[in-house]
Amino acid sequence: MTVDKSHSIGIWSGIISGLTYGIYTTLVMVAGYYEPLVTAAGLLAAPYVCSGLNDLFAGIWLSIYNIKRGRMAEVWQCLKTRPGQMIVLGSLLGGPVANGAYLVGLALAGAYAIPISATCSLFGAIFSWIFLKQRPTKRVVAGMIICVSGAIIINWVEPEGTKNFTLGIICALIAAICWGLEGMFSSSSGEELEPEISVNLRELISGIVDLAIIVPAVKALSLLAGTLQAGIPVIWLLVAGLSAAVSFLTWYKSNALVGCAIGMSLNVTYAFWGVLFCVLFLGQELTVTIVAGSIIIVLGAVLVTMNPLDLFRKNQSA
Repeated sequence: MTVDKSHSIGIWSGIISGLTYGIYTTLVMVAGYYEPLVTAAGLLAAPYVCSGLNDLFAGIWLSIYNIKRGRMAEVWQCLKTRPGQMIVLGSLLGGPVANGAYLVGLALAGAYAIPISATCSLFGAIFSWIFLKQRPTKRVVAGMIICVSGAIIINWVEPEGTKNFTLGIICALIAAICWGLEGMFSSSSGEELEPEISVNLRELISGIVDLAIIVPAVKALSLLAGTLQAGIPVIWLLVAGLSAAVSFLTWYKSNALVGCAIGMSLNVTYAFWGVLFCVLFLGQELTVTIVAGSIIIVLGAVLVTMNPLDLFRKNQSA
């Protein structure tokens, strides 16, 4: 594979990861509108039941894919390797910690939590700069700052009717930090492990830890049982799991091919897609700050991936 082709695949993988994570975000919120999730008591119960089932379903979808490829044994074998162990560490940070915090943020602050969590690209670039020596260019840094500025604009005015908005934003920020760390780990192991293998391991571990450890710890076993019996929310989470599987697969691939800073900056376009889908399908109020902030985030992501002056140079040479 040529360098140009590898870079192109990495860019498109990052774009797809953002789109599919926006879809996942919308679907998991839809699942939360059904009984028994919608009336669940406690701050953590419903988010961790949703997170655990979603990640487990994503892991199952990826396992089916790898079984058909005849490579499922590699998923467990990589646990013995250092890159595999880095994936496990990243999965614990990005799954039980980050995804749980993200869903709590959505429950408390609604769609406004989405772009705040998208600042994970900034944290991912910082961590990769510190630990992996992947120094971003000035253009990439400028693009990341623009993405963060868009997130700030979206959350400039506190919406009416949200439950504990500030706590929701704090949870979204925790998710951003942990996803930044996961992005660094996935980038560091991407050269030695195929994304299909590493993401399969990531989703299975995240789902199992959520359901076997955290759900009982937050006393949500009865909620888990009720959700499985209800049926309808499980269907939504199955589809959400498929979207999450595609998103993480393409995100890990993008990080491996074009580096953590660019891969994560493309992935955070889910902030735009997530808000758009919530406005279109979930009745989220469309405000000036949401529109302006979402557009700014996309522009920042474009700046990260390419030099706009290249377009003019191509036109001049044509």
